[in-house]
Amino acid sequence: MIAVGAVLVAAGILGATLLSSGGGIPTPQQLLQQAGQAVDSAGCGDVTTTAPFDPPDQDRIHIGGGNVSGPPLSQYPTTPPASGPHADVPLPAGVYDSLTLSELYRSIHSLEHGATVVWYDPAAPAGEVAKLLDFYDRRLQDASVGQDRVIVAPYDFPGDSAGILPDGTEMALTAWHRLQTCASVDLAVAYDFTSQYSFPTASGRAYKGEAPEAGAAI
Repeated sequence: MIAVGAVLVAAGILGATLLSSGGGIPTPQQLLQQAGQAVDSAGCGDVTTTAPFDPPDQDRIHIGGGNVSGPPLSQYPTTPPASGPHADVPLPAGVYDSLTLSELYRSIHSLEHGATVVWYDPAAPAGEVAKLLDFYDRRLQDASVGQDRVIVAPYDFPGDSAGILPDGTEMALTAWHRLQTCASVDLAVAYDFTSQYSFPTASGRAYKGEAPEAGAAI
């Protein structure tokens, strides 16, 4: 009986913990505590500052709206792009099942306005991708999380040599002139990035980005 009682008490504590963290979704604080180890376990590189588009005077150029057609993705300095020619209209924050190429050009404009993008390989393990989707989909408009400047989408644009993530990369995180890539999808790493490089930031963090129109509407 003692063992059964202990199990019931433990179950009650676990249930309360899950409810307090949004039905099993980790809290921002939990993710930030995990981020240091997660960077290594997910095979992530450092956040790098990316080069501007070549020629540099086109790094912020607008290329039209609607069903816009921009330069080939292979012409951008990085995969995925972190700046460069982009559509007139930014892409709203949110979790997307897929994006068209025109919407990718819109997402670059969102970066210019202080958004971040969490890109993932559509072939990445479904369980890890689900953690991303559950957190950002349910939390985007949660004031305590403050992540209404984040776009989450698969990076899948056939027909261009840079239309898929590089070999060995399952997740790529972008902000304007910032890029971090990981061998595995990891929510803690993603939140560590988006909470610092989105503007406004989340969890009281200092802004580490350089978006030229940070805070403008997306």
